[in-house]
Amino acid sequence: MSPNTGMWVSLAVRRVRGRAYEDAPHWVVLGHLAALAAAAAARAGLDFDITVPMRRGRVHLPTLGCAVLADRKPWGAALVTGRDGRVRVIGAGGEVAVPAEPERRARDWIPVRRMTLGAGAGAGAGAGAGAKPLVLEELDPYRTFPRPSEPRLLPPAEAAYWESSLTAAWEVLLRDDPGTAEAMRQGLMSVAPTPVRERFRPHSSTAGDAFGGVTASRPDDVAQLAATLVHEFQHTKLGGLMHLEPLIEAPTASGAPETLFYAPWRDDPRPLGGLLQGIYAFLGVTRFWRTHRHTADPAYAPLAHFEFALWRTQVWAAINSVHGHERLTPLGRYVVERLAARCAAWLTEEVPATPLRLAREAATDHHARWRVHHLRPPAKAVEETVRAWQQGAPRPPSALAAEPLLVPDAEAGFSDSTAVLARYHLSEPDGPWRRPGGVDGADTAEVQLILGERTEARAAFIARLSDKGAPVSAWPGLGRSLAAEPAQQAAAGLLLHHPERARAVQDAIAAMTGRRADPVRLAAWLGS
Repeated sequence: MSPNTGMWVSLAVRRVRGRAYEDAPHWVVLGHLAALAAAAAARAGLDFDITVPMRRGRVHLPTLGCAVLADRKPWGAALVTGRDGRVRVIGAGGEVAVPAEPERRARDWIPVRRMTLGAGAGAGAGAGAGAKPLVLEELDPYRTFPRPSEPRLLPPAEAAYWESSLTAAWEVLLRDDPGTAEAMRQGLMSVAPTPVRERFRPHSSTAGDAFGGVTASRPDDVAQLAATLVHEFQHTKLGGLMHLEPLIEAPTASGAPETLFYAPWRDDPRPLGGLLQGIYAFLGVTRFWRTHRHTADPAYAPLAHFEFALWRTQVWAAINSVHGHERLTPLGRYVVERLAARCAAWLTEEVPATPLRLAREAATDHHARWRVHHLRPPAKAVEETVRAWQQGAPRPPSALAAEPLLVPDAEAGFSDSTAVLARYHLSEPDGPWRRPGGVDGADTAEVQLILGERTEARAAFIARLSDKGAPVSAWPGLGRSLAAEPAQQAAAGLLLHHPERARAVQDAIAAMTGRRADPVRLAAWLGS
């Protein structure tokens, strides 16, 4: 039941079937079974001798720790022996005596870092009604998904930050989401820290084959970490359910590509199974923020209100896109219906005006960016529209409103820029994020929009879209800058709901004439 063991089993089976996820030799990957056997024998107090793999001088004994030898070759082998309850690791680079209490640090022995969250943490793993044992995983090569990785030892200050943050996040969960906390007490086994990311863009992951394990980047704050744990544990629970009984039928064997969907939390289109995972994960996130916004520090509450408003909107949109889908099994339909009922009840709950407005803008912008990147109007309709534009027709042909084609754009990115800027605006209104380059993927015009400087933003977006090589995200940005102008509602509506039409027609006009149309005039005509 160790998450790392589950991950190794999965990757080893794939390796036997010819799919490699790491550069380690075959015998090193499969030899990890010997390391598991050594750890089990050591725990049982057996007398034993067994040869195990060594990676760059490190011999990992799962759940116990890691012996460090002087041998730095990429791959090697070491002998692990047990006699009278004492374990030794012997290799070409020397010998390491594992402490009688393996959780103690020694010169060449690094133990697995264990901690206890919750009340009575100092009295042992079972102490206190809210206590939760947890491994802060730094060592096991199979702690990360989908590929193994080298050990990443936390410096003392970093380890202290993680331990204090996890302890505080657990207290928040006990207070604000006790049902999830109780489930985590049984099912969350380890957290593997990964390096810090840009603020408000944390990264975390789980794997269905590594039940109970989470990887997570260094959190910005305690509430974000609590939400991350909820998010990933939702994946863990749904993955467990889907191992027991499928929620969706397998795609037909016709050879046709699987249908892809808009996922309001991703840059890329997602298959049905992936979208269900996201719906379930973010429903849990929404549930957390729904409560936390009322218990958070007053200075943090606007951000918590924003998170609740944003994710209830995004989850509701995703649920509606799959509700009643023909590939849902009876259990899948039941799950989706229950999730829909839960989310629907949250849609009428009040949110303060500013966080609510920013959440709606972020949701609208994310969807518009996704469309402008991944959807393409029919080519013949675009050609017909260009001719109508050149001939001065009063409105575009109806053919342009036909169902667009989904053409995934690998260059799509930073679809969350408006949400990230909104978070900065609510939590640090005068911070350095306002300067050019302050937020990755967000330009000055987007910052101006968040600050309410629509006139300046409009001029900047028009200038971008009038030149060659404009970022496609400028189309939705222009739409947002026009949204408050009564005379520009047709243009704004087109750019916020069907920006792919403006992009396709503008590109065709430029290709045919060498000139680009006025973007506002073109959008107004297309929206007529």
